[in-house]
Amino acid sequence: MCVAGLLSALLLASCSSDGKAAEPAFPPAAASPAPTSAGAPSDPAADWPTYHHDNARSGLGPAQPAATKLTAAWRAKLDGAVYGQPLVVAGRVLAATENDTVYALDAGNGAVVWSRHVGTPVPRSDLPCGNIFPLGITSTMAYDAGSGLVFALAESTGGAHTLYGIDAATGQVRVKRAAEPPKGDRIAHQQRSALTVENGQVYIAYGGLDGDCAQYIGSVVSVPVSGSGAGHSYAIPTTREGGIWAPGGGVVHDGRLYYAVGNGESTSGFDGSDTVIALDPALRRTDYFAPSTWADDNERDLDLGSLSPAVVGSAIVIAGKRGVGYVLDPAHLGGIGGQRGRSDVCRAFGGTAVSGTTLFVPCQDGIRSVSLDAASGRLRTDWHGPSGAKGSPVVAGGAVWVVDYDGGLLYLLDPASGKVRSQLAIGVAPHFASPTVAAGHGYVGTLTGVVSVTY
Repeated sequence: MCVAGLLSALLLASCSSDGKAAEPAFPPAAASPAPTSAGAPSDPAADWPTYHHDNARSGLGPAQPAATKLTAAWRAKLDGAVYGQPLVVAGRVLAATENDTVYALDAGNGAVVWSRHVGTPVPRSDLPCGNIFPLGITSTMAYDAGSGLVFALAESTGGAHTLYGIDAATGQVRVKRAAEPPKGDRIAHQQRSALTVENGQVYIAYGGLDGDCAQYIGSVVSVPVSGSGAGHSYAIPTTREGGIWAPGGGVVHDGRLYYAVGNGESTSGFDGSDTVIALDPALRRTDYFAPSTWADDNERDLDLGSLSPAVVGSAIVIAGKRGVGYVLDPAHLGGIGGQRGRSDVCRAFGGTAVSGTTLFVPCQDGIRSVSLDAASGRLRTDWHGPSGAKGSPVVAGGAVWVVDYDGGLLYLLDPASGKVRSQLAIGVAPHFASPTVAAGHGYVGTLTGVVSVTY
């Protein structure tokens, strides 16, 4: 792939002689905010308020024009990498950086409406291992329409984990509260899973750093959206590891939260890791599923925790690093080996998108379309997309949107066939990057900020 420098004029993506897309020239973000968007009331039907649009993490966008051809719109260079999926609320793009800064950008032109720097991120020299430096705000934020606050979990010097509730209209901090994991060494924990706002609570899941070093234990913590009052927590009953780190975070279905859990250290006695767990609003575990291969999965780092659970019809579907997809009954997850169905799918990482009984899975070797036969509990692969397109997909405007984050490409795929409708170079993005599609634009977080496209 050839990559050109950033230009000041808008150009369509072109192709080089090897047939690969060249880097588009994105116009810079405007220097001042557009006053018409400030304080605009939120239209929930047009917003994208949480990871993959809703608390079921469906990845289905609001009603959109048909997506046929990607065109560069604007690029906003921010003060750090944007690992979380951008949100769209009331005509603004909300994005957070690894420099512990939250931004509101005008959705139409990328102008900074407000920004709020909430802390100093953890420098590389202070971390026992990892692959994100510095370490600041990594997870996807969540917007609460009732309070008008956007919530972000910031990691800061000393390994502190602090929840901030920021007024989405003004950028003022309204809530600030420590939200530490209940067990282990706080510096060993990384908060990568998307935040979930539900039941008047903000739910925060913790995993470890890349490399699985030091003493961390996967957990979920809740804090009231008001910032005051008692919270709750649940820790995986393992001596170490069992991280909850898949980018999709908590999946809400029938009043419960579902999380995928990474491998623990035990191979002799089941330790509650390498599972899908169901938690009630007070974070009491009510059910779980683990593969019958859990001990081998733990030993070989082949856990389920690399992918968030997906709600497909009346089933929960999960696939992890082993490459096996499991179909679960939400009313009874089945304990160890109690799945409804088991099929080979792929090694999957990130978050899925769901349309009817079709699941779009971010596989290590490229996105796959997978169909669920509800009667048999079998999963069937229908098509396999471009090998580099392994970001977490969404569906909007009648197309599947997926990022090749290493190659710096954004794809539009036909949902029935996987055929490439359009592709555009956007610059290198963080692992598991997922587009946001709202109000006639697509938005992707990159290692330098946010890029926007029209379609």
